[in-house]
Amino acid sequence: MSALPTVVFDTKRYDRESFARAAPNGEIEWRFLEMRLSPETAPLAQGARAACVFVNDHADRPALEILHSLGIRHIALRCAGFNSVDLVAAKELGLAVTRVPAYSPYAVAEHAVALLLALNRKIPRANNRVRDANFSLNGLVGFDLHGKTAGIVGTGKIGRVAAQILRGFGMRVLAYDPYPMPDWAKEHGVEYCDPKTLARESSVISLHTPLTPETRHIIRRETLELMKPGVILINVSRGALIDTSALIEALKCGRLGGVGLDVYEEEEGVFFEDLSGQILQDDELARLLTFPNVLITAHQAFLTQEALGEISRVTVENLVAFAHGRPFLPETSLTPQPHPPKIEPTRAASPQLQET
Repeated sequence: MSALPTVVFDTKRYDRESFARAAPNGEIEWRFLEMRLSPETAPLAQGARAACVFVNDHADRPALEILHSLGIRHIALRCAGFNSVDLVAAKELGLAVTRVPAYSPYAVAEHAVALLLALNRKIPRANNRVRDANFSLNGLVGFDLHGKTAGIVGTGKIGRVAAQILRGFGMRVLAYDPYPMPDWAKEHGVEYCDPKTLARESSVISLHTPLTPETRHIIRRETLELMKPGVILINVSRGALIDTSALIEALKCGRLGGVGLDVYEEEEGVFFEDLSGQILQDDELARLLTFPNVLITAHQAFLTQEALGEISRVTVENLVAFAHGRPFLPETSLTPQPHPPKIEPTRAASPQLQET
């Protein structure tokens, strides 16, 4: 069988390198594009039979219809979240949609704890001071995590790892999940409780739940008012779990001790891009960046060698499985798997589209 022509949207250098390592035998004919998928960019998939997309690509109905008309039958998400994909439209069009459900829970959970430690011990402020030869310790007082209470919202694979790390610090860990895992909780000394109890009793709250209509703005004004003064809030999951306007108000009145964000409600078009020579147009993000107790990273929690390797491995295996008519890997398929199209030999894409 000829190599499967695959267009990869929204790519960076690390994507291209990891995919090349994952498919060294010429099984896939890659076409890497820097632009995100949208109805306007979908025609660039001409000649491909599969499309690989990331978290901020717009795989809505208009984009999917264009991809389908070009002969694409497989949408391979190289991430766990799939809220940017119109699955109803994909099913109607007969498109297979796959994802990478768990590339490295350790990468994301460890980044959440890194944000917590950096905020609590004022590491960014301390580092900036000593670089200016200011060795004063005023304003750098943190608190012991040992003996404090942490709240974990969502006990999927990432949330469970985060909870276990915090238990290792000697913290009491409360957890909320609509689908609790009592055996795991008993083994690791984690206590399940209702959301209001978690909000009231926790000194640290970390979000590890997917974005659904039920979890959108799960952290809002009413939730923030329940929290004890000085709480540190961490979000490495999805930006829209937090109502940004309410978060800013809580920061302005001094209710929060710190906020660590690896995701942001309106991150599309900002995160993953170098905007250092431009004026930031997002007023709420610009306001967040003015608070000394806010630490923001640009959706990099997943970015470890191990996670990139797993993302590439699962994505490539599913692409090859589709091309050969084999089942997808377990827990990766989001729509019924159609019969793959016959893959004819194709001419190499024009040089300007091989890596745009």
